[in-house]
Amino acid sequence: MAIKIYIDQGHNPKDFNTGAEGNGLYEQDITYEIGRRLYNLFLTNPEFEPRLSRPTPDTVKGTSNSTSLSERVNEANSWGADVFLSLHNNAVENSNASGNEALVYGPGATVAVALGEQILEQLTLTTGLKNRGIVYRPGLYVLKETVMPAVLVEMGFITNPYDAELLSDSPYLFSTGIYRGVLKYYGLL
Repeated sequence: MAIKIYIDQGHNPKDFNTGAEGNGLYEQDITYEIGRRLYNLFLTNPEFEPRLSRPTPDTVKGTSNSTSLSERVNEANSWGADVFLSLHNNAVENSNASGNEALVYGPGATVAVALGEQILEQLTLTTGLKNRGIVYRPGLYVLKETVMPAVLVEMGFITNPYDAELLSDSPYLFSTGIYRGVLKYYGLL
């Protein structure tokens, strides 16, 4: 039976629950594109069955911030996903901040921690960006309410000019890194 991977492209394309902005880019556009590419990589591998939270660039989840998050989680839970991957970009005032992070529910989330570590290792190899490590965030809805292991991947800093250019011009590096991290976690790489 195929491993079900739910790919949550963080944020909505407009109105409520939109993402960060930086260097002329919008997080929701970047997460959509990288998620679509990641989905296509999983489609080529019979070991996996992927699903996207936003199958089109105009897909809007929910009617508010809270219903947007619950709709994503409920969709993954009811589908019976084996893994929940939520794609995001970091943003801070310090434009020098750079690198990738993986957020998980907590230290007890051993599968998510191990998966996050493999994803970060492969993202570092494909993007060259710093591995900023695992961050425990038990209060995040998408990590707390999923019934399967969940990793929220912060892919670069949209507020850093170099990271932003890499995210915009080379989204395949991020999708490939995440894909290879999942393969490595499952012993397929």
